[in-house]
Amino acid sequence: MSALESVPTTGATGLRVSGLTVVSKSRRRPGGTPIVEDVSFELRPGQILGMVGESGSGKSTVAVALLGLARRGLEIAGGSVHIEGRDVLALSPGQLQEARGSLISYVPQDPGAGLNPGHRIGWQLREALTVHRGSVPQGQTVDERVLEVLEEVGLPADPELLDRYPHQLSGGQQQRVAIAMAFAARPRVIVLDEPTTGLDVTTQRRVLDTVRELTARHQVMSVYISHDLAVVAQIADQVAVMYAGRVAEIGPAARLFADPRHPYTVGLIAAAPSAVRATTLEGIEGRPPRPGAWPVGCSFADRCHKVQPDCREKLPELVVVGADQRARCFHPVEQGTFKIADRPAAPPVPDSAPVLEVGGLVAHYGAKEVLHGVDLELRAGRCTAVVGESGSGKTTLARCLVGLHDNWRGAVTFADPQSGPVSIGPKRQDRSTELRRKIQYVFQNPYASLNPRMSVGQNIEEPLRHFTPLSRKARRERVESVLSEVALSTAYADRMPDQLSGGERQRVAVGRALSVEPELLVCDEITSALDVSVQALLVEQLRRLQHERDLSLLFITHNLAVVRSLAQDVVVLEGGRVVEHGPVESVLSDPSHPYTQKLLADLPDLGRAEAVAS
Repeated sequence: MSALESVPTTGATGLRVSGLTVVSKSRRRPGGTPIVEDVSFELRPGQILGMVGESGSGKSTVAVALLGLARRGLEIAGGSVHIEGRDVLALSPGQLQEARGSLISYVPQDPGAGLNPGHRIGWQLREALTVHRGSVPQGQTVDERVLEVLEEVGLPADPELLDRYPHQLSGGQQQRVAIAMAFAARPRVIVLDEPTTGLDVTTQRRVLDTVRELTARHQVMSVYISHDLAVVAQIADQVAVMYAGRVAEIGPAARLFADPRHPYTVGLIAAAPSAVRATTLEGIEGRPPRPGAWPVGCSFADRCHKVQPDCREKLPELVVVGADQRARCFHPVEQGTFKIADRPAAPPVPDSAPVLEVGGLVAHYGAKEVLHGVDLELRAGRCTAVVGESGSGKTTLARCLVGLHDNWRGAVTFADPQSGPVSIGPKRQDRSTELRRKIQYVFQNPYASLNPRMSVGQNIEEPLRHFTPLSRKARRERVESVLSEVALSTAYADRMPDQLSGGERQRVAVGRALSVEPELLVCDEITSALDVSVQALLVEQLRRLQHERDLSLLFITHNLAVVRSLAQDVVVLEGGRVVEHGPVESVLSDPSHPYTQKLLADLPDLGRAEAVAS
């Protein structure tokens, strides 16, 4: 008998989390500062709970606490996590070690960090099973089980794959291997922490289908953490909305997304882009209170349009607001009053002359050709989106255009209003200082795109030193003006990048590019890691700047819903070739190429939840 089997059970089935509380350890506060407080929910076998909320809401803290873990500086201060009668938080260290993998397992956001880069895939899958020897059924070998779990996640069960290292797999393949490892020992609960962030829609669809199928087939209980509401609406049975470390609303997925009752849930849904129509997005202004600064009353009061005096006097309880639906609110949104379709349409943008023309662009990495005769036209004051799966060549195209990749040939022409058409060559020295000023680039990763040793003001000021003759005083004034343009106060100029959230960093990166007054802004997947509220604020700021500055945007993304909201034209890349292009409305509403049709079929849509509920 294993140590885990010797732990008494209550005979209950399913997952029951009660009063889960995690605090940061502090000498000044003996009881600690709450990071997550009084989180409770229940799941039955075969069900998936989606947990959503802005960055910093406590989702990932809850995720690891379910395994009896807390990141450095934190500790689990209270509550229980019962899995079929066993309380995970009451297990001894030895029992916990055995439980992780056999009773409950975890799939991290970054599969590259979750897999050991020094071991082959086959070795790692076998290890997951040999550590929990009792998980392999009698009569079946470890190698047979490895092949079985690979087939379950849709990967080829062959020696060639098993002999690869993680870096030799695509991101989607890495994530499916991580899921296979999590399901290998047949645990009762799987915790998935943002497993599809950064994946293209087709790969994301495969991963979601895999999770849903395995959850149902093996009757496990899955907790799916995500900031993507459309993904959660597609996969989850129940949804818990987290805000400032507490559950703000919880209920059946279809009902909660179609008829949200907490103002915060309404705000998140209003911020999510539509997959079927171009709408303006409404981000939630302000920031959640930080741990240690939670107010006495409702944590959402400072950002809520329905706030009343009693909201600031006492913390609301999580109360019933509908069938199986509860919200932590004194003044919930009236039932049946919210409609996704009520959001206003995005304003039209007039047609104009081309500002950038690309003809027959062929790019290589070494001897391998990765772009094959790409043709592209970007019109002044408009946004052209470039979409496609991972590996389709989107980022390579962007890097060619801005001078970060020089192994290419073809015709690229920039229409300069002052000097006329300018031919752009592959070499950096072929581009004048003025041309480099007019074409600016915003990188995908907001955490790596700013110099961590320079303040926000210094980061924004740096390109001004290279591209303008402005005095120090004038540069400082320009920095303050740019911060205002991206909806940040001038106080941010003196902050360091590590003091900013991901969304704030991305806005600073956009501001830095705008500081030299470019005519073309190339944005490479700049919303992929942002939660829906921050994404909405950034998209609307880009739309405003597009109008006010007559700014042209080349928007690289795999998020077709964002394309609907922001872009006027779209180019679809498959395997380095343009397979379809034209106005967004015609391409996305009536696609002619099978590849575009497949991308749209794989796209999760939050609006479907409303249709299901009705």
